[in-house]
Order: sequence, then structure tokens, then C-alpha cells
Amino acid sequence: QAELVESGGGFVQPGTSLRLSCAPSGQTGSVNTVAWFRQVPGTEREFVGAFRWNGSGTRYRDSLKGRISISRDRAKNTAYLQMNSLTPDDTAVYFCAATKSNLIISSMANPQYYTYWGQGSQVTVSS
Repeated sequence: QAELVESGGGFVQPGTSLRLSCAPSGQTGSVNTVAWFRQVPGTEREFVGAFRWNGSGTRYRDSLKGRISISRDRAKNTAYLQMNSLTPDDTAVYFCAATKSNLIISSMANPQYYTYWGQGSQVTVSS
């Protein structure tokens, strides 16, 4: 069973939007910092964005600022990654990650600090 359950990936056209969801499984329980990374085959996993569940801190990859946003639904215990104006360069497998730690902003981009991972969601942007 995946520690984090992801959904929302798919095939979309350039210029459109997509929202990914991430929720801890029952075995994982509550988490305090949630992040998204993405990976293209043959390359290293790349930080996309992260936030503290209590809303006290958010960090986005500089090159994606203005096109992405992260939010949460407390009632559904679900985090979301909203991506707009998608381009083919956004094509990748997107991974949700989480930790029970409240990471400082400067640590959020380091995948080693995350304990729990989702199964990955393929996002393909193509015309």
C-alpha cells in the first residue's frame, strides 16, 4: 500500500491546467510538510513545491513560480498541486512526498528529508 495516495495525472494539451491530489494513507497518518517532485526518465528528481500543512510556509521552484500553487483541504486531509499554462517541458512523473517534520523553508527542496512517498503520477503535455 502506498504511503501517500496520488491522483490527477494524465494527458493534456499545452496551455491547459491540471491539478494533482495527494492524501496520506491510513497507515501514514498525519503529516506536517508536503511536497511535490517530478522526474523525467534518465534525470534526477526535481523539486516542484512544498508547504507546511499548518499554512506557515510555502516554497516553489523558482522557474515555476506564477504557474503553480499548492493548497490543502483539511476536511479531506488532501493536498493539491495546481499547475497552469502547461508546456511539454512539464511532462514528467510527479511524486508527492511528506514528512511528519515541520521543515524549514531551506530544507523543503531536499528529497532526503521526506519519509513518505506516493506512487507517482504521469503527466504528459503534448498537442
